[in-house]
Amino acid sequence: MDFLKTLLEHQPLMTLFLTIAIGYFIGEINLKGFSLGVGAVLFVALAAGWFAPKSAPAPMVGTLGLSLFLYTVGVQYGTQFFLGLTSASGRRANLLALIGVLCAGAMSVAIQKILQLNPGYALGLFAGAGTSTAALQAAIATLGNDDAAVGYSVSYPFGVAGPILLLYLAFLIRPQKIATATNAGLEMLEIALRNSEFSGKTLAEALTALPANVQIVAVRSAHHNAPASPELVLTENDVVLAVSPDGAALAETRKRLGEAAPGRVLRDRRDLDYLRVFASRANVVGRQLGELALPDGSIVAHVRRGDADIMPNPELVLEYGDRVGLLTQRAAFPALRAFFGDSIKGTAEFSYISVGLGMALGFLVGAIQLPLPGIGQLALGLCGVLIVALVLGKLRRIGGIHWTIPLPANLVMRNLGLTIFLAQVGMSSGPRFAATVSQTGLLMLGLGALVVLALVVPILILGLLVYRLPFDEVAGIVTGACGNPAILAFANKLTPTEKPDIGYAMIFPAMTIVKILFVDILPALW
Repeated sequence: MDFLKTLLEHQPLMTLFLTIAIGYFIGEINLKGFSLGVGAVLFVALAAGWFAPKSAPAPMVGTLGLSLFLYTVGVQYGTQFFLGLTSASGRRANLLALIGVLCAGAMSVAIQKILQLNPGYALGLFAGAGTSTAALQAAIATLGNDDAAVGYSVSYPFGVAGPILLLYLAFLIRPQKIATATNAGLEMLEIALRNSEFSGKTLAEALTALPANVQIVAVRSAHHNAPASPELVLTENDVVLAVSPDGAALAETRKRLGEAAPGRVLRDRRDLDYLRVFASRANVVGRQLGELALPDGSIVAHVRRGDADIMPNPELVLEYGDRVGLLTQRAAFPALRAFFGDSIKGTAEFSYISVGLGMALGFLVGAIQLPLPGIGQLALGLCGVLIVALVLGKLRRIGGIHWTIPLPANLVMRNLGLTIFLAQVGMSSGPRFAATVSQTGLLMLGLGALVVLALVVPILILGLLVYRLPFDEVAGIVTGACGNPAILAFANKLTPTEKPDIGYAMIFPAMTIVKILFVDILPALW
């Protein structure tokens, strides 16, 4: 055993990746539908840190991992983040998260008052329950000692495992509240025009009388197919090719226009054929579909991004690796392939210039000291990386710089950063965690669990029982309020939608600031 301990301590990077491998192996163990996923890396890392205290890599390794995770989440969901903030549902989500964070703060204050606990321990319990390293750093700076680290080391594992367990229990109780997956794909329907009210109208005029989520992509008239254009005039007995993600909307369109005519458009490829290309050329990525001058009057029928089919519209911005479905003449295939690039390498390539500039700007924003009257200075820390990434994800492109990252590459960077962060912070916290437990017994562990319950349970009750929100939306609120990426990874395993990711990106920055303000203000009140 001494030989193994010495080996691990002399090879910290080997220990780091061995911890990641064992953690993922344990995380894949499924017990009646429950598995820890990537969260298991943290607990393996705690054991490794306890067994070989000097094996922990430098803190900068964990900082790098977390910053990669935050940046990739931000650039992926920047648009959804800002849309959420302007919506009633986004404001409600942030309010629910704020209630949970304040309840956790109130519980830590009550514990300190009732048990006459060291104030630093109480602030550490709060920071650990919210898995906020920024709040821990703020507490240490405010108190002038590292007492908060003791409470943090005890409650942090509960801050990860507790929400995972509570989300799983809520999932078992209310599985029917999960929203339908948004990536089910697009449906097509060929419809013969029998309603004389539409005869003589332009396609643009006809679309105003059809469901909003239905698009006409091709029209067959006089035995010839043509790409749909707004000024095209419809005549009776024309056949239109309609697409939509909603089968009911297509059925309603058929009812309004006429009758189904399967095969009339799709079987005839003399005038119009289908081509799928990868968007990999810099001149088309980051631009709206409405800005693209497609060769030979071609039309975009659909866009597939990752596993999701997206309805094309003039405002849709293309990203590297998007698969674009086009209706066009076969003779235009070579020109369209050259126009879009059509390289599968585009699904993994991205600009290291944009990543470097974005990350550097995020660290700069995080280092800015913001004055707070009567309190002192507030720095956002790594939250600055997320805030900058959200802004860049919303902008997507500035001049020749593309801020977005192809989804496959984004996922690889995100998961790598997450696992490195969890392994490093667990290995660093292992010795202190073991020492605290051995000194205080189960008391501090129980107190940490209470603070975690105070954080998560109000959100679940208000979200699921009071507002009756879909489970995936509530899971996103919980992940944003708790802040730990492992909880987000587990929520993504439970739900088939992007709402946990969007909720995390939308809520995490604001709740990080709230946690920092809490530990800055509370000692002044004490």
